[in-house]
Amino acid sequence: MRVTLSVIKADIGSIGGHIKPGERLKARVKDYIEDKGTKLVHDYYLSSTGDDIAILLCHSRGEGDSEIHKLAWDAFKAGTDLAKEMGLYGAGQDLLKDAFSGNVKGLGPAVAEMEFEERPNEPFLFFAADKTDPGAYNLPLYLGFIDPMFCSGLTLSPKMADGFRFNIMDVEYTEGDRVISLNSPEDIYDIAALLRDNQRFVVERIYSRTTGEIAASVSTTRLHNIAGTYTGKDDPIMLIRVQGEFPAAGEALSPYVKGHLVAGFMRGSHHGPLMPVKQNATISYFDGPPVVSCAAFCVHEGKLTEAADTFDHPFWDHVRDKVSRKAIDIRDQGFSGPAMLGYSELEYGGIVERLKRIDKQFKVRKG
Repeated sequence: MRVTLSVIKADIGSIGGHIKPGERLKARVKDYIEDKGTKLVHDYYLSSTGDDIAILLCHSRGEGDSEIHKLAWDAFKAGTDLAKEMGLYGAGQDLLKDAFSGNVKGLGPAVAEMEFEERPNEPFLFFAADKTDPGAYNLPLYLGFIDPMFCSGLTLSPKMADGFRFNIMDVEYTEGDRVISLNSPEDIYDIAALLRDNQRFVVERIYSRTTGEIAASVSTTRLHNIAGTYTGKDDPIMLIRVQGEFPAAGEALSPYVKGHLVAGFMRGSHHGPLMPVKQNATISYFDGPPVVSCAAFCVHEGKLTEAADTFDHPFWDHVRDKVSRKAIDIRDQGFSGPAMLGYSELEYGGIVERLKRIDKQFKVRKG
């Protein structure tokens, strides 16, 4: 059976600042999908990560389908109405336009989709991150699909011997989607040279070179540079097919042991370590730290199994302790140096305006 997985995620209101969307708000969005989506989708799953709500939809309408996107958009609009009634913070803040225009890309919500023919057993992982941007997935994808230190299947499985093809987007280019396609293993130095810059070059998709099948899809867009203005971090989502010709679930998860430093954190303007968290986890310390959740599923004939919470395991408690120490260490540096993003990446414009004002006061000494 040919199926499409579509994940659409947005922040439409939160309790106590950026803490969590709340159960009433999630129930409103879920009820809308349940009421209006039965004829469009085979199955769905709804969860939250930090202050964002994500809707995973399984259907047979292909990627970019206007009816599927409108279903999610209208569900978020219904949730926004409730968020305003409840007086939640940032009600509807990720819905950047007043009206739906055929596709939610560019309208605010994050989108990741993939279409494929179901294997006899079809396991996949659904990642959702908050208080960071799509570049946060660059290093885990590099390690999970290229590095045999993390992905032993690259040396042990003949199905993965040909490597993978990476589609990488230049998100600073504003005239259109500027994308390059590079192959591992032969192009790994070129891939590394690009992916080191999480704010400019971001993985969009990965394909198996053995079968040509899609392996990963990330919600990579030019959203934060549309019309040449910065509109905020993207709080990315990602789908990864696992097992067989793809990395095993454990191989795709293994890079998250690092708690690597990513952009985001408070006001989207700092660096912080990415913490693997359980499903429906909240945000706390310094509006962070940046978090990522992961739910594992199998899909069969368009129906999803129950979700398995991959980071709900005693092992990841140790990782979370390590990430907490890293977060405290970098926050000890306050506004200085690498603790805060460079001026070109700052989400909040106050400091940029301040620098413009100060710049006029500089004088060049003669002699």
